[in-house]
Amino acid sequence: MEISRRSQDTRCRLVGLDKIGLLTRLRSTCPYCSVSCGVIIYTLGDKAKNVTPQVIHVEGDPDHPINRGTLCPKGASLEQDILNERRLLKPQVRRPGATDWQDISWDDALNEIARWVKKSRDDTFVEKDQQGRTVNRCEGVAFTGGCTDTNEFNYLVVKTMRSLGVCYLENQARV
Repeated sequence: MEISRRSQDTRCRLVGLDKIGLLTRLRSTCPYCSVSCGVIIYTLGDKAKNVTPQVIHVEGDPDHPINRGTLCPKGASLEQDILNERRLLKPQVRRPGATDWQDISWDDALNEIARWVKKSRDDTFVEKDQQGRTVNRCEGVAFTGGCTDTNEFNYLVVKTMRSLGVCYLENQARV
């Protein structure tokens, strides 16, 4: 298989930076589907003081047992998603009747989410079914988990959602 000129240039640049100890290699998991392909993320500036690390390259992990270095088109574009200048870095909200999104603080976002979850739960909570049996369930809230969530995170999600009475739980990794 022939390697493109761009790939050769990138490889030479990475090898050069790696040799002089400027690069940090981070092994991670592709966030897109439930296959969980391994990726290597190269960052520059991690070891310098007063410097924000910068992602400079993302590639498939050749030592990963699932994908052995190959990535699908979405995984191959991961670097572009990380470095996209249009990527949102803070929460936004569009109020009813508004046409524009406005930035809000993380505290305001979490408080608003909590308020809406509580309202939805209160409005749709079912204590008894049609036969009079106690069911204590919330039919107006659902949760869908991602494929790269950890077991610990999923454990907390299930406990939290069940404590709210949520019966509609799904996780992408189950597919």
